[in-house]
Amino acid sequence: MRKLKNSELERLNVEEFKQTDKIPLIVVLDNIRSLNNIGSVFRTSDAFLIEKIYLCGITAKPPHKDIHKTALGATESVEWEYIEDTLQLVEKLKIEKVKILAIEQAENSTMLQDFNIEANQKYAVIFGNEVKGVQQKVVSASNYCIEIPQFGTKHSLNISVSVGVVLWDLFKKFRY
Repeated sequence: MRKLKNSELERLNVEEFKQTDKIPLIVVLDNIRSLNNIGSVFRTSDAFLIEKIYLCGITAKPPHKDIHKTALGATESVEWEYIEDTLQLVEKLKIEKVKILAIEQAENSTMLQDFNIEANQKYAVIFGNEVKGVQQKVVSASNYCIEIPQFGTKHSLNISVSVGVVLWDLFKKFRY
């Protein structure tokens, strides 16, 4: 085996990315503190052809050098918008017939591997603050609460890891 050079990867440029069909998935960041986590979410969203990212509450917005450091230009390829109130955004998306998935540990949550997508349905996945998670009022307003199964001693995953796990799982369900 030989490692491939970046020039051999045949990646899209920004304009090609913008013209490419995306999976019907929106990412919502609910009060994310870490600029590096925000940048990582942009980069992962670019990798899995996410339709749009909403930045809510205290979540910082591009341009910012610490977001750019981990996004590596994905703030230019992935569409994004800032909306101050996450709950208002959820209500707006629900009116638009988008199914809302809060990624959280909660009573009666559905394990990620057991969640099945519906054909021709758009979804929004909400990831919460590094300490407090998704706001309870947002969890309560969601159509589903999806939990990433964990089997060790820790109670949570870093948000950028959670985003990677969830987006890859949902991407596979949309594409394969």
